[in-house]
Amino acid sequence: MDLKGKVAVVTGSGRGLGLAYARALAAAGAAVVVNDVDEAAVGGAVAGIVTAGGAAAGVRAAVGSTETAELLVATAVREFGRLDVLITNAGILRDRVLWKMTDDDFDAVVRVHLRGTFTCARAAAIRMREQGSGGRLILIGSPAGQRGNFGQTNYAAAKAGIAAMARTWALELAKSKITVNAVVPVAATEMTRTIPAFAPVLEESARTGAPLPGWLRRDAGLGTVEDVTGLVTFLASDAAAGITGQAIGVGGDRLALWSHPQEKAVAFADGGWSAEAVAAHWPAGVGAEPETYGIPAPSAPGS
Repeated sequence: MDLKGKVAVVTGSGRGLGLAYARALAAAGAAVVVNDVDEAAVGGAVAGIVTAGGAAAGVRAAVGSTETAELLVATAVREFGRLDVLITNAGILRDRVLWKMTDDDFDAVVRVHLRGTFTCARAAAIRMREQGSGGRLILIGSPAGQRGNFGQTNYAAAKAGIAAMARTWALELAKSKITVNAVVPVAATEMTRTIPAFAPVLEESARTGAPLPGWLRRDAGLGTVEDVTGLVTFLASDAAAGITGQAIGVGGDRLALWSHPQEKAVAFADGGWSAEAVAAHWPAGVGAEPETYGIPAPSAPGS
């Protein structure tokens, strides 16, 4: 994918997945604004991109506020003249079960993930609409937001909201030729090491230095951070101009299109449904095949 002439902002790109996205976009020719709360991480990321022959500028700031969002857009315009791509990757974790989660735990995660995505996307959309040449909003979701995950009330709620915002903004920005998609990545990062379904396998790989097994890369779609960058680079390109309003999963050897929430089974009763009528109908009717939930735990073949 040739991204020469395009300018991208990647939030939370000092390390991990965000850094991988920034490097991949730069390698494809885009100028990149790197963002992180860690000044050393920002400097290191920018230096690495420039040393590799790319163009980059850095902004040390916490995502969430309108001021940070506007600063990121302003930096892109000041340093490189425009803004074409926004990747909202910044995030934190404050994992606790419901009865132990504090207000601060909940608010901190929602502020960075959900509010940060909103403020940054709003600022980017304003600029892209002013430019009049379209653009790309690539919102980073999570399997936790698609299926729920133990101990992640705050994170799962924020990521589910991000997928909903992608669908809404795809409608609102279509006339401006700005596409909006949610990417649902699965990769071995510090964040995924906290997910019970993945933690044991990742810890074993880290301890022994062995690559992740093939069954995990295929069945669970779990690989390296570099494995997810191809999709993001594609969505940032002109080749993806017709793709919007989608939630797309990627990781390891796996690429997947997530379905949107929709009615799975429907029944009708003349005059409406009493509690007794629902109880009688449910087991063999609408409720005969309830939906599963939670991230399935990966298991090796034969285990």
